[in-house]
Amino acid sequence: MAAAMPLAASASAASPYARLGLRPVLNFAGPITTVGASKMLPEIQTVMAEAAREFAVLEEVKDAVGARIARMCGTEAALVSSGCAGAIAIGTYGCLTGNDPAKIRQLPDLTGMKTEVVIQKVHRNGYDHAVRSAGVRIVDVDSVEQMANALGPNTAMIYFLGGQRGDYGMETPVSIEETVRIAKRAGVPVLVDAANRMPPWSNIPALAALGVDLMAFSGGKHIRGPQSSGVLAGRRDLIDAAWLNSSPHSDSNGRGMKVNKEEMIGLLYALERYSKLDFAALDKEYERASAFLMDACAKLGLKPEKAPFDRARRIHRVFVSWDEAAKKVTTAKAVEALMNGEPRIAVSRNPSGQGLEFVVMMNDAGDEKVLARRMKEIFG
Repeated sequence: MAAAMPLAASASAASPYARLGLRPVLNFAGPITTVGASKMLPEIQTVMAEAAREFAVLEEVKDAVGARIARMCGTEAALVSSGCAGAIAIGTYGCLTGNDPAKIRQLPDLTGMKTEVVIQKVHRNGYDHAVRSAGVRIVDVDSVEQMANALGPNTAMIYFLGGQRGDYGMETPVSIEETVRIAKRAGVPVLVDAANRMPPWSNIPALAALGVDLMAFSGGKHIRGPQSSGVLAGRRDLIDAAWLNSSPHSDSNGRGMKVNKEEMIGLLYALERYSKLDFAALDKEYERASAFLMDACAKLGLKPEKAPFDRARRIHRVFVSWDEAAKKVTTAKAVEALMNGEPRIAVSRNPSGQGLEFVVMMNDAGDEKVLARRMKEIFG
């Protein structure tokens, strides 16, 4: 019987995806987990491979890496987590239990503990499941008065969605500044989900300067560190409590949210690189690629337009619509054709429901020419 082809093959052999019978994709859908969100940089892969060759005391690595990340974030302490959702979860656990071993073992049973987390209604999202995993009851509010009145002896935390797309009428009734003021008066910590606050990096230390107690963000995506990593940064006492609620502590609700030493090292190096990037130059390149796509689509008789920037970050998005009856191509067919063609290209639907959305952010320079060629094949 012939031996199976190993996945670990020479550099000249087919890619590991090809050896599995899979085809990679060009990513114009943005930093979304379903297509891998980002491509880790070669230098980060190298340093992680080096870190994997030796044993190290995990808590020592956590402390050394966390101290350097905290300095970049402008916070007292920081912790590498299992993605942003993992950071939100263990941050919530830490706000509930502090350093009390009995409470840590007890979660998600909240008997004798605080039981509520306050969230603005427009900030509710699928990722707040990480908050709810603690067993808490969510208290929805939609005004300054409601938030102030909602904070009481049972309030463990306020969760704040750090950035929103500003083009769909989703206004935030209580700003982050006002939220922090209300929370400080009540003695309640604020955890900011900052996953959608980048680029640029400057948004993170700016957020810390506002006095938030905790913030969470992804380590993959635009940062291009390990995709399964994230950061929880903020007050030292809450970071210490979050650590006790996470792996490798076996009797904790976060035991399954494991982060290995290689991921900690890889994320540190990725963040040190990311914090020094020339974001103005990056933005200029994204603008150039967006303009190229808009021009190419216009020549095909389509209707391209540039989407407004988010409130908290500059993400270049091109919306493309068309008369489906005249072109004899539906939105669904266009998405399918791009994904099933050669090369495969991942895009999103236009939020309006008709047409496509191209996110010019997670692709390599020159990919826009490939997308333009594929659009011509479909619509030309």
